[in-house]
Amino acid sequence: MKARLVLRFPPLLVDQPVVYKLIKDYNLVFNILRADITPDSEGLMVLEIEGDENDFQKGLRYLEEKGVKVQPLSQDVVMREELCTHCGACIVHCPTGALYFDEERRVIFSPEKCIACEVCVEICPYKAMEITLG
Repeated sequence: MKARLVLRFPPLLVDQPVVYKLIKDYNLVFNILRADITPDSEGLMVLEIEGDENDFQKGLRYLEEKGVKVQPLSQDVVMREELCTHCGACIVHCPTGALYFDEERRVIFSPEKCIACEVCVEICPYKAMEITLG
């Protein structure tokens, strides 16, 4: 099983080895796509996690029991179609190719490729890309 997840850590957990236990105790492999961890503040980490489905589910339960909010990455960045003018300003700045033109020159957003770097949010002149907070 493989998934891209957004983890939000309460301030009391940011100095604990919570993610390390995913490797050690649950045999999960992960790639950190983005992290913003500051002492005494909420921590944010975007991970791609992979492992056996049973271990994966146990690892997610462990995180939730510790107080870590877990959500799929696709829920964190959204494209507001009604605001997009398909100018393409976001496309050249997207590091993963999550934003691209289709054959009709319309901007398409592929959430599964997104790492929530927020570059598109900052660059879009029409505010069509936004971050949702879970």
